[in-house]
Amino acid sequence: MRIAKHIPNFLTSLNLACGALAVFFALDGHVEWAVWLIFIGALFDFSDGFAARALKAYSDMGKELDSLADLISFGVAPAAIFSTLVKQLITGDATTPFDTLLFSDKVLVLTPFILVVFSGLRLAKFNVDIRQTESFLGLTTTASGIFTASFAYIIFKQPEMFDWLNVYIIIAMVAFFSIMLVSEVPMFSLKFKNFRFNENRERFLLLALALIFIVWLGVGGIAATILYYILYSTAKWIFTHKNK
Repeated sequence: MRIAKHIPNFLTSLNLACGALAVFFALDGHVEWAVWLIFIGALFDFSDGFAARALKAYSDMGKELDSLADLISFGVAPAAIFSTLVKQLITGDATTPFDTLLFSDKVLVLTPFILVVFSGLRLAKFNVDIRQTESFLGLTTTASGIFTASFAYIIFKQPEMFDWLNVYIIIAMVAFFSIMLVSEVPMFSLKFKNFRFNENRERFLLLALALIFIVWLGVGGIAATILYYILYSTAKWIFTHKNK
């Protein structure tokens, strides 16, 4: 049992390792590798909570480690992917050395890292906000990171579908997700505490839609699912406020 209590932190550490490697590969131009590492990190992120509840192995250290891992895997790594996408769109080559870029292009390449700041703010807010015990206020870093990974994957796999994409659209996406991370929009938790339908109706609906989107769009269906999650939560919040 002594060893068992360390299992959740071990899983969280694996998430952190995946995030660190994803940053390395994204900045090195290997976006596909970074994408898969973020997906694997997300699996560890979900499983550490299950393990902690099953083993009753909660700890203050685990809470802090989880936030640090999420900041790297779903804050820094997605920012690195967006930065590489910007460089790809500017130069046509994701591996172009940074010091060969024009000053204005350097600024554009660095801009996506603002996502790291807002991810850190979101995680710090969550750690001290007693309102976020059963649901979230604002988009989670995990959801933001998974969207980025899925979106980047289909861009590199099916570039012909994204002739409309340009640097400023990427920057706008970074701004949108940064705002959503620190917003007050209530969003239901994606983690199951049990599998009773009445208590998880929204989660099961999201899973069903995710399955449909993934069958239809492949990995890109994950991005579509996260977008639905954001729009559904925002529309529900606006509708609730209007009827108060």
